[in-house]
Amino acid sequence: MLVVDGITKNFGGFVAVNGVSFEVRAGEILGLIGPNGSGKSTLFNLISGALRASAGSVKFDGQEIAGMPPDRVCHLGVARTFQIPRPFGSLSLMENVALSAFFGQEGKVTRPQAWRQAEEALALVNLPTDGVATPENLGAAGLKKLELARALATQPRLLLADESLGGLDEAEMDQAADMLDRVRRERGVTIIWVEHIMGVLMRLVDRVMVLDHGELIAEGLPREVAADRRVIEVYFGRDYEAHGESGQPAGPEI
Repeated sequence: MLVVDGITKNFGGFVAVNGVSFEVRAGEILGLIGPNGSGKSTLFNLISGALRASAGSVKFDGQEIAGMPPDRVCHLGVARTFQIPRPFGSLSLMENVALSAFFGQEGKVTRPQAWRQAEEALALVNLPTDGVATPENLGAAGLKKLELARALATQPRLLLADESLGGLDEAEMDQAADMLDRVRRERGVTIIWVEHIMGVLMRLVDRVMVLDHGELIAEGLPREVAADRRVIEVYFGRDYEAHGESGQPAGPEI
């Protein structure tokens, strides 16, 4: 579904993403992890059109999308959430999500259709569909749910989920992870999930890739990546010497 080839982003003399290449298969959940500043959000911005690449290619269903503006990328079927939700405070939850439905489908849906799609998206993330509830009454978990509902209302085939667990407690994290799994199962949406909470992410994703200083340093099944020595060094340092019974270095807990 998505083929990223040698994507690079320079900010002056600083290389934020350096020649990253990977593929995403339809129907999978791909985890994207790495330390702060490793280039994860920049990579999302390059795929979604928020930033223009310095070099490289991004193809969605065989069509080059690198360099397209964000609205065009969204209309092709790529949606993203943001780390910091910014809903329209003066609108109800239903109006926030219905507006996304209109935008994501270029205004080609009727008002009843957009309203119905908003109701479906809100129900999927377990938020009120009464048309009265507003964002001001939502806590951190509720705002994350609303952010997801707004992205889903654009009717995407590929969802870029950027730190959907930030600011949530353990129970809320499990609920958010379950929601992403439901989105994949019930909507057939392919997902790339950026997350710092590795324990939850590793239990859900099909594959994981790891960025460090803008470069892809590991890619594979969760347990393979968690045992990768370079990944362990990135997260715990070169002097990390926690050993299990086998005498091999222990990776991040999953």
